[in-house]
Parts: sequence; C-alpha cells; structure tokens
Amino acid sequence: MINSFFWVDITFWLYLASCTFYMLYGLFYKNETLGLLGTVTAILGAIINTLALVYRAYEAGHAPFANLYESMLLFTWATVIGYLIMEFKYKFRIIGTFIMSIVFLSILTIVWLLPYRYQNIDPLNPALQSIWLEIHVITTFIGYAAFAISFGISIMYLLKNGVEKKTGGGLKNFMIRFPDLNILDDLNYKSIAWGFPFLTIGIITGAYWANYAWGTYWSWDPKETWSAIVWLIYAGYLHARVTHGWKGVRTAVFAIIGFIAIVFLYWGVSFILPGLHAYA
Repeated sequence: MINSFFWVDITFWLYLASCTFYMLYGLFYKNETLGLLGTVTAILGAIINTLALVYRAYEAGHAPFANLYESMLLFTWATVIGYLIMEFKYKFRIIGTFIMSIVFLSILTIVWLLPYRYQNIDPLNPALQSIWLEIHVITTFIGYAAFAISFGISIMYLLKNGVEKKTGGGLKNFMIRFPDLNILDDLNYKSIAWGFPFLTIGIITGAYWANYAWGTYWSWDPKETWSAIVWLIYAGYLHARVTHGWKGVRTAVFAIIGFIAIVFLYWGVSFILPGLHAYA
C-alpha cells in the first residue's frame, strides 16, 4: 500500500543520491555530469517530498505540520526549493555540496532518529485546529530554510577565507572552484534578508494564534522565548550589516550562530524545555 512513509523513503534515497553527487562534484571531481546529476536528483527529491506532504495531509485530514516529524519534512522541502531557486538564478552549483548535505541530515533525522510516536498520526490537538496552523508554520519554515541556506554558505565562506590566508597547497587550488568571497558574502546576506520577513510574519501570526488558542499573545513559553532570541540574532545581523557595514567573517559567524540557535529552538526546546508547544 502506498502511503506517506513510502514517499518519505523515496525522498530519503533521492536526497542521499543528490548529496552524494554534489559531494563528488564539489569535493573530488570537476565533472559537470556529476553536478547535473546532483541537481536532477534534488529536483526529483523535491517532487517526491511534495507527494509525501500531500499524502500525509490526506492521511491525517489536516495540514501536515502538526508535529516534529511533519514539520521537519516541510523544512527539507522548503530548503531544497530555496536552494534550487538560488542555483538556477546564480549558477553556482557547488553550493549544493553544502546545502544538500544539510537537507540529507535533516531527512535522516526524520527517517532514522525520530521515535515512532512522532511519525504516528494522532488526533489534532484542539489548539492546532485553526487556519493559523498553516500560516504560522509555513511562513516560519520558509524563514528557517533561508537561514539553513545562509548557514551552508557561511561555512563555505569561512573555509575559503581560511584557506586563502595560507600560501600555496592543494586546498587553495581546490577552493578556487568556490564563488568569490564577495559573492558568498552577498548570497549570505540575500538569504537572511529573504528569510527574516518570513520569520517575523511567523512570530506575529503565532502570537495572534496564541491569543486565539490560549487567551494571551505572549506567555514567555520556552519556544516563544527562543523564537524571540532567534529573531534578535538575525535582526542584529541585518542591523550590523546595513548600518555599520559589517561583512565577511563577522557576518558569516553571525549567520552560523543564528542557525545553531534555530536548531536548539526546534530540537533542544522540544525535548529539554517543553511548554505549551510540547506537541511541536
């Protein structure tokens, strides 16, 4: 019987294949065919990822964003779509070496690391029975996906910057395939500038939804508090960049810290600091 788990399994293997092709292309061989295969399997993965979400929604009878398993599936989908848009627009396929690695690790957590209870379809919590579920989660995760892309680009920036400070060596010859540091810095900024409004909308709609469900816009629940911390980190990034001209290593480190905060927000808070959002 074909169900959402069937499509998730296929998505896993396609993202593994894509990650492998990009890694071979980016780190070992200057073979454009390998890069093309990475792109094709990423596109196929995004299509099957879409089917997995559609089937999950059909099985559950509601939007497939109600728990950790479902929202992680949304995260992989949004990150791949965002990356593919960037690849087709800017033609820097080697970035996929880093972004598709993040995507594969994300789908790996869905398939292998999440307990079965997170994969099971349970009746929807009354607090989640609202149109704000779709609005809040979709906008938030588009923001998360953009920040994941900026994280991968920041890693590339720091690697290239570190190698360029050294003289000679094979690594320096290898890093020449990376985009110029100024281009990486600009793509990092564009990713965050794109993701920040979606994160902001996600927090605002979440507050409105909280008032509808719990009678208060803000209750300093651990997930709300860490959402505010993440927002402040990226707001600080944009402020430092726009008003103080921060670029380069400082902003790359800023972006990495921001995404680590997101990982803790979504995984650490969910398991270590449960609150009103315990179901997420």
